[in-house]
Amino acid sequence: MQVRPHVVATDLDGTLLRPDKSLSARTAAALDAFHACGGQVLLVTGRPVRWLPAVYAQLREPVPAVCANGAVVYDPRTDTVLRADPLAPGIMAEVARRLRAEVPDVVFAVEVDDGRSMRHTAEWPAHWNSEHPTAQVVTDPAELLTSPAVKLLVRSSHDDPDVFVRIVAGALAGLAEATHSSKSGLVEISAAGVTKAAGLAWLCARLGATADDVVAFGDMPNDVPMLTWAGRAVAVANAHPAVREIADAVTASNADDGVAVYLEGLLAEAERTAPEAS
Repeated sequence: MQVRPHVVATDLDGTLLRPDKSLSARTAAALDAFHACGGQVLLVTGRPVRWLPAVYAQLREPVPAVCANGAVVYDPRTDTVLRADPLAPGIMAEVARRLRAEVPDVVFAVEVDDGRSMRHTAEWPAHWNSEHPTAQVVTDPAELLTSPAVKLLVRSSHDDPDVFVRIVAGALAGLAEATHSSKSGLVEISAAGVTKAAGLAWLCARLGATADDVVAFGDMPNDVPMLTWAGRAVAVANAHPAVREIADAVTASNADDGVAVYLEGLLAEAERTAPEAS
């Protein structure tokens, strides 16, 4: 029995993982069943590499990942970064200059070393991301912009991420990509042309797959490029309106194992049509 589409590309937080960041037994079983039918599972996440071990610990098979909103493609079997598209220091300096002119209270953090470590100033809000052992505090804000970064993270007093991302994107005017995946006022900036879609397309080409082979799952605006690119786009019920608007289908929420629900349907359909194919 062969299941089609035969590539699952799924976001993690808010999509594959439950609200407590756990992978349910039902979802793990659905991924295993999909793999057993010849399918390929790919993780496509805004998370940097340093935040993947907790996910891999819950998966039975270590699967490739597109990380940092498409800036990094990672092979967990060999702990190898297959591809990285970081922001150059000169570009980051210009981004910072423009944003400070537009949003005076803006503060920055960077994901460096292909996303294996984070740097931020003391003014960066103390969220979970900055409390990890791989996070480093720097005293001089200029230090943040001296090394290539797979993501530049931006916060200010703007609490609404939809409003803030429009301000940031307007200031950048094609210099870099701006998106968000958080319900707090955090905007994520990547190099121009770097999106989940671009990273996923590169990995699929490496695996011999095309967009038509892919069913993609997501919940937040940073998933929109991936969902638009994939042959089939599925939003979870808890998804942002921008995601639901462009999705081909809506499944159950991440709290109710929406990815598993949809995959179980695909597998049941493949089983029903298998005799006809033979």
